[in-house]
This record gives sequence, structure tokens and C-alpha cells, in this order.
Amino acid sequence: MTALTAARDLFASSFGHEPEGVWSAPGRVNLIGEHTDYNEGFVLPFAIQHRTYAAVAPRTDDRIRVTSSFARLTVECVLDDLESMFPVEYQGADRDVPEWSAYVLGVAWALRASTGSPAPQRGVDIAIASDVPVGAGLSSSAAIEGAVSSALNDLWELGLDPVALAQVGRKAENEAVGAPTGIMDQMSSMLGRPDAATFIDCRSLEAKSIPTGFHDAGLEVLVIDTQVTHAHSTGGYRERRESCERGAQLLGIRSLRDASVSDLPRAAEIMDDVTFRRVRHIVTENQRVLDTVAALTEQGPQAIGDLLVASHASMRDDFEISVAELDTAVDTALANGAIGARMTGGGFGGAAIALVSHADLQRVSDAVEAAFADAGFTAPHIFTVSPSEGPRRDA
Repeated sequence: MTALTAARDLFASSFGHEPEGVWSAPGRVNLIGEHTDYNEGFVLPFAIQHRTYAAVAPRTDDRIRVTSSFARLTVECVLDDLESMFPVEYQGADRDVPEWSAYVLGVAWALRASTGSPAPQRGVDIAIASDVPVGAGLSSSAAIEGAVSSALNDLWELGLDPVALAQVGRKAENEAVGAPTGIMDQMSSMLGRPDAATFIDCRSLEAKSIPTGFHDAGLEVLVIDTQVTHAHSTGGYRERRESCERGAQLLGIRSLRDASVSDLPRAAEIMDDVTFRRVRHIVTENQRVLDTVAALTEQGPQAIGDLLVASHASMRDDFEISVAELDTAVDTALANGAIGARMTGGGFGGAAIALVSHADLQRVSDAVEAAFADAGFTAPHIFTVSPSEGPRRDA
């Protein structure tokens, strides 16, 4: 059963009638540019073919009901109650709804808060199903936010553009769920294009599609899901963000976007070792994003391998967000012919990506599976992804 069919069937079985439509949005893989988004820097993600589906129908009253294939229960409230439910403080205020539903209800709250217009009086029923792996660093959360915001944007006739909906998704994730993430995931999901990555300036929110050339070069992007789950709302992610903010303050700048590689010697003099290494990752990662865009544009995808490898080393050693499973995946892929490889996503688990020629795909996959077995790790989930389109109405 496809996730599209699952969403429609779940809606019918939960609410006793058919949805008015099904909207979907994709997950994403970040090609390069990790943790630079909340530092107002540069990122280069692409939307993937794995999607989250929201089957939705308007109601005649002011209630919102939400169910999901993640947990077979229905969460229900009055629309006006959302104002007292959110925002949730980063430090973790008590919340009366399960976290998965906070993504959905949080989007409804953020839409109402962002439009500045009288709240829509019609409630909605929503059923969610997805084929985006959860906890793998492929932004299943942004896919939920994109699908739900697209549906409500249409049904409530709000007329918001994709960038505005991305901002709504970030508000929901930051303030309703309590995950202090940047806007990369939402922008990538909302602006996805086939066969292209999205180069995003996270300060101005300007975005440009960059053809990847993977297909023409006979290359595949292999995702190695380590099965080590992570959660952005836990402490490690927040600590890294706080270190970045402290580093910017010590440098006397608005954000680390305003620092360059030439500033690193001074940073080393005025910061403790941990803060300096966090800063060094962000500053060098921003430069790697720019170098990757230039390499794709001028030389093609074969030229970006070393940049991917350097990115992983920086995340492993300076930002310290890798884990043994991710390092094993990257090292094994490179040893067996991958052009480049790196962990992708927020870290502390999740997935690695490897850029692999089609001819070497099976060899790399088999080698990674064997390396995980030898190390006693849980078997990884390995699959390919390709740059795909953003949100759409599927039915």
C-alpha cells in the first residue's frame, strides 16, 4: 500500500467519510551545509521522492481533528484552543498532546498567527501517512509541515507563497514542537525541483535551483540510514546552537554568517576550544557550500567528492555530531569507490549519503552492510534518492 492510499484509507476509517483532497510534501537530503541554516548561512539540500501525505477535509464547526499512521489515535481540539496550547518553551513546558500531533496542530496555529487576519471558522479533519523514514535525518518533520500547510493554505484560501509556508513550518517546529532548528528543511521541501538542488541563503531566504547533473554523470545518491534515531528537540542540537550564538557574540557579529575563514585565527585566541571548533565548522562549512555550488556549475558532480568528505570530517571532529555508525558508513563507502560521502541531517544518528557511480552501487551497499554486521551494529537501511519536486495536491 502506498502512503497516499494509506492516508486516504486512514481518513475514511477514522472520520467516516472521504477527504476532500490529499496534499503531500517531500523529505529532503542535505547535499552539504550542516547547521549553517540557523547561523544565517548557506545550504544546498534537495527534495527527495519520499513524501508525507495529508488527507484533509473541512468541517462545518470549529474543531480540528488529527490522526496519523504513526500512532493510531485521534487528537482533537477547538481551533481557538491552539492559542493557549502553543508556543511551547524550548526548555520543555508540559503539553497535553503527543509530539507527532504537535507538528500538525502547530502548523494550524502558526498559520493563524502568521496571517494576521481573523481566524478561519471552519475546522478540519486531517489524516497523515508517510514514506519518509522517521529519525533518519531526512526531515520527516518538514514533510509533515509542508503537506499540512499546503492543504490548509488551499482550504482556508490564505494565498501564501512557498517561502511564507516554509516560514510557517519553521515557526511550528521552533515554537510549537520546541525544536530550535533553522529554515533549511522547510525551504528545501517547499522549493524542490526535479534533478536540482536548492541553494538557499538562510539570511535573505533567496533560493536558486542548481542542476546536480547526477543522472547524466551516471551517479546515484545512496542514503545509508543507520537506524540510530535522533530527536532535534533533545539537548545536543540545542547546545550546538548555543555555542554558535556564543561564538558570534564573542566575535561581535550578528551571526556566524558574518565570519570568514580569515577570522578564525582571532577566534582561536578569544574562545575556549569547544566554542572555537563549533565556530570553525560553521565558517568552513559555509565556504564548502559556496565551493560546491561553483563546482557543480563549472565542473559537474564528479568534482564535489572532496568537499563532501571534508564536510563529514568537520562535523565529526569540530561539531562532534557524528556517531560510530555514521563514521563506519562514510569510511566504508569511500573505501569501496564512493566519490564522496558525509553524514547528513542534524546528527547524533540518522543517515549518511554517498555519491556513487551506478556501476559501484551494489558493491558499496554490500560493503556497508558487511561492515555494520562486523561491528555488531543494527543492519542499516540503504536506498537511493533523487532530487524531486516540492508540495503538490495528489488527489
